[in-house]
Amino acid sequence: MAAAPKEEGEGGGIGARNGASRALELSRAFEGSGGENVQRDAQLLPRPLSSIQSSNPSSDGSRLRVAYQGVRGAYSESAAEKAYPNCEAVPCEQFDTAFQAVEKWLVDRAVLPIENSLGGSIHRNYDLLIRHRLHIVGEVKLAVKHCLLANHGVEIGDLRRVLSHPQALAQCEHTLTKMGLVREEVDDTAGAAKHVAFHNLKDAGAVASAAAAKIYDLNILARDIQDDSDNVTRFLMLAREPIIPGTDKPFKTSIVFSLEEGPGVLFKALAVFALRQVNLTKIESRPLRKQTVRTPDDSSNGAPNRYFDYHFYVDFEASMADVNAQNALRHLNEFATSLRVLGSYPVDTSMI
Repeated sequence: MAAAPKEEGEGGGIGARNGASRALELSRAFEGSGGENVQRDAQLLPRPLSSIQSSNPSSDGSRLRVAYQGVRGAYSESAAEKAYPNCEAVPCEQFDTAFQAVEKWLVDRAVLPIENSLGGSIHRNYDLLIRHRLHIVGEVKLAVKHCLLANHGVEIGDLRRVLSHPQALAQCEHTLTKMGLVREEVDDTAGAAKHVAFHNLKDAGAVASAAAAKIYDLNILARDIQDDSDNVTRFLMLAREPIIPGTDKPFKTSIVFSLEEGPGVLFKALAVFALRQVNLTKIESRPLRKQTVRTPDDSSNGAPNRYFDYHFYVDFEASMADVNAQNALRHLNEFATSLRVLGSYPVDTSMI
């Protein structure tokens, strides 16, 4: 691999204020890089938020309206309230709806899950991040504690089946198997609790939160039934405007890029961070949408190789105001076919 080009800031340092300004310029430059040829008037670009504004109520004193996926009692509602205390949490049927609600100014923010410590990534939301133009302005981690809920008067021995979201059922697999319960998948955990209560089911329970039990007047038959007590979901806080990145606290930056197919290309992309001692915390690949599967000629055996093109999502521990992060992205942009900064935001260091 060729040596990295000489970079700004090496050997001299850069002021925090100048670094933040440069970070915004770079973020905007990468918004449409990679052949999209999107020309934007500077006056039409979103007005950046400070990291303080991103977590505080609206400046006019009104409560923030924060969208989440699910119904009342969902873990996402708890995450929204943790991210924005005293907010007005607004339920949405689908993840897409929450993205659209922010874009159409129906709500101020959205808080949506992106990964779980047991179940892994929420692929749907990765795909929606690239489809929509919202900015990640923060993250919040929520400990997930599942309960087995049922209508009053129903005992565990009366249950034949249990309803919940597929990930919740998977996280309680061993416990539910020991109970001999048939698992039935529904759209979300709180929705399962609502269904059991609304239909006054006597043979079915729900895996959901203690908050859902209170809201839908269900009895908690068992608490903390997840197979692993270390069950944490990470949520992203999304807004129409980006944050002004700083260096006064731990920051994380999320990007998405695509590459030409070839040996060692992904290694070269990741090396731009390793060369500058920037730590990667996550990498996720998702197939490029609306792109034909390419079939290169292969005359050696008469069977052509088939492969896909991918978007690569990467999180790294650095602020866009950090000169090493800026130089890494400049270097990556030299050979990436597309590159977009999804957000540079404070790390959630609170106790879960």
